[in-house]
Amino acid sequence: MKYLSVKEMISIELAANAVGHSYQAMMEAAGEGLAREVQERYSDLPEKQITALVGPGNNGGDALVALDYLNKWGWKTSAILAKNRPQPDNLADRAINSGTKLVDWSSRTPDIDQIAGEISGAQIILDSLLGTGIKLPLRGAIKELLERLNHFLNARQPQPLIIAVDCPSGVDCDTGEVDPSTLAADLTVTMGAVKKGLLEFPAYQYLGELCLVDIGVPVDLPEMTRISREVLTVEWVKSILPARPANAHKGTFGAALVIGGSEEFPGAPLLAGEAAYRAGAGLVRIAVPAAIYTGVIGILPEATWLRLEDQQGGISESAISQIVEHLDRMSSCLVGPGLGRLGWTGLFLNRLLEQDSLPRLILDADALRLARVMKNWPESIPQGSILTPHPGEMAMLTGLEVSAIQADRLGAAEKYSREWEQIVVLKGTHTIIADPSGRTFIYQGGNPGLAKAGSGDVLAGVIAGMIAQGLPAFEAAAAGVWIHGQAGKLAGIRAGSQAAVLAGDINRCIGEIYPV
Repeated sequence: MKYLSVKEMISIELAANAVGHSYQAMMEAAGEGLAREVQERYSDLPEKQITALVGPGNNGGDALVALDYLNKWGWKTSAILAKNRPQPDNLADRAINSGTKLVDWSSRTPDIDQIAGEISGAQIILDSLLGTGIKLPLRGAIKELLERLNHFLNARQPQPLIIAVDCPSGVDCDTGEVDPSTLAADLTVTMGAVKKGLLEFPAYQYLGELCLVDIGVPVDLPEMTRISREVLTVEWVKSILPARPANAHKGTFGAALVIGGSEEFPGAPLLAGEAAYRAGAGLVRIAVPAAIYTGVIGILPEATWLRLEDQQGGISESAISQIVEHLDRMSSCLVGPGLGRLGWTGLFLNRLLEQDSLPRLILDADALRLARVMKNWPESIPQGSILTPHPGEMAMLTGLEVSAIQADRLGAAEKYSREWEQIVVLKGTHTIIADPSGRTFIYQGGNPGLAKAGSGDVLAGVIAGMIAQGLPAFEAAAAGVWIHGQAGKLAGIRAGSQAAVLAGDINRCIGEIYPV
């Protein structure tokens, strides 16, 4: 799913129209797609009664087309025109001719009591009053109408399902700002591509479930192909996962090396190592300091282990010689889970980064903080490595305030990915995966179940397991983010509450959501 600005969407539609895929054809595809979403999801409703609140924009036209289809499929349909539409209005005439009841309030101030009467029996409300091009704040009659609709719908029992057409009315689709009168949707059916503001806050809280409808834009349209930002989907993840042939052996799926652990954080490398295995790696070797070695080796018997020289409970600089002899047999190398921040461990990391034979590298957690104090640290890390900071770590790496990072997460991830020439996985709600080439993926979802110690270790381990199987680093990072996020959601269901999720629960759910 492409992820773009309103201006970019307008440019794509203009270009599609110029090459022969007309605005009329796009609206037909959008309306039919909207109708099919309604039919597939809600055709078992007892009354099958739907009302559209129709404004003057293209999304109002999409709704009228959808009503035509739904009426033919046995729905009882009605539409309320709340603002003046282009004349002649062939789409309104089409809806009427198919059997839709149409109430025209466009030439007068809408009477909320009469509108309430019109929608009182509807099980579904299509909100197509305002589209993606509006700017806030709302004023006048449309704001008053939305306020009164909100009051009426909130008081009604049972409450109807609200489906936003392209976006909830009152959302700025570039900034994510929301007018207080905006109707919160149960489902948002957006057209052609995901508009940037929809995944910003507070807009995201008004979407309900988000789905995309294809409007028939040619896939090779230059204005579309040059969009380098996408929202992760299960279809994309399925398309890039490595095959697992019946005649495979453990060597087929590569070897992941996890370096981490300290007396303070002995469990982190275990979580990461298990995640690498569950993501599909053929072999996982975990390298930990001698101080914790005896206590952890029995917990994950599937792993092979390296007992590293240590100093005061952390990995010693001298342990580099033990690591070097194994590097050429490793497909990926994750450094950081539970590593600690002792000075000699930082020297060990420095020595590690100097090696010429490093496999693809993932730096997580304390490895990021230890790397940050190195001279010219971005140049010290092999290009194309994966950095997995949370917002606090990103602030530390960049020198910015956390609030500045969070205010423009997308911009921050992309800017520093280019500057550092590294893949940046900026964790948090709607995790961002940015590649130095300019390609960016966004994971749609905020999951409080992932806001637990150890969750990041699991994510880093999944990515390491993906790289071990031969995926390119960017694809491995993106697929890892999707699998980790979906496993976190399932873990919350299994635990009965997102609050009860532990990092180990996420690991145990990876297999159930693995999309193969």
